[in-house]
Amino acid sequence: MRNYLLMILFLAVTSAANAQSAADDSIETETVATQEKKPGFGKRLIKKLSDNYFKVKYDTNYVARPKEKWLFRLLGNQTGNYIHAKGTVKDFYSEYDLHTKTNNTLGLEVNYCDIAATFSVNPAKIGGDYNDYEFNFEYHGQKISFDINYLRAYSLSGDIKFGDVDHLDEDGLRMNVVNVSAYYTFNHRRFSFPAALYQNYYQLRSAGSWLAGVSVQSGSIKTTDELKERSQVAPEVHLTFANVAFGGGYGYNLVLGKRSQWLLHLSALPSIVFYKNNKLTVNNNEMRDHGLIFNMILNERASVVYHFTPRFNAGASLIMSNSLYDNGDIKFNQNKWLARAFFGVRL
Repeated sequence: MRNYLLMILFLAVTSAANAQSAADDSIETETVATQEKKPGFGKRLIKKLSDNYFKVKYDTNYVARPKEKWLFRLLGNQTGNYIHAKGTVKDFYSEYDLHTKTNNTLGLEVNYCDIAATFSVNPAKIGGDYNDYEFNFEYHGQKISFDINYLRAYSLSGDIKFGDVDHLDEDGLRMNVVNVSAYYTFNHRRFSFPAALYQNYYQLRSAGSWLAGVSVQSGSIKTTDELKERSQVAPEVHLTFANVAFGGGYGYNLVLGKRSQWLLHLSALPSIVFYKNNKLTVNNNEMRDHGLIFNMILNERASVVYHFTPRFNAGASLIMSNSLYDNGDIKFNQNKWLARAFFGVRL
């Protein structure tokens, strides 16, 4: 009987100890779980960017992502405008061959997982020799790409034919122009605009694609008071324009070299103007142009890229926008270009 009592007492103590141990384990586990914190916003954002960067949305036989997430590029940019216009308004004939000062900048672009920021400086502006203002924004994606450019210029100068006037100095005309273009890449799984213009993709094999796009241009060119003060016979000119164009084109990436070291890119996207509202006034004589006469906007891109190693690359690119208008009485041609040389390092 005594042995039975001892056995029952032993089992009771053991069960109580096990129950206490289980309770302690449960409390400890709950405490640890409670102390765990969610990742901060910065870490979640970095993970999101990284996941999206390496997400495969392309044919890996033609396009690849660099394994490095950081890209640093030293940039040398030059932008400029050329304008040629001629026509007769109310028996007044005038002709203009004008250009702005070139905008030369040196900059550094920092790109992390396709999020980029560029810091640039214009030595001429620091020295007071460049007073125009220009803003450029570019986005070149696998599917959608677009460019935005705004220019406010007082440096238009060149040859002019109007009565006894044959030359126009700076500060004679004020120009404000906004150019916006967007385009869609149909063969975006095999053809890469970013590989040619950003270098945040590799183009492994040659490929091309049809393109569709829209272009919008708006602005004005007007005689300044400074010109009238310098020359009483100078014409008073005021041109306003607004145009919307739709079109299609083609782009091609040519890959050369055993390790796809060379990439040559060329694309063109001509667009037909479907809406326009242009007005030219010369010495209070006005002419409007808003009919369906054939006009167009042409966007062109070219680049060459050389990869020294998977981490180092260099090259040059050219982006141009040409506006062509002709209604029989007035012809207007504006050429806007951005030339760039670069050296890139991936980390």
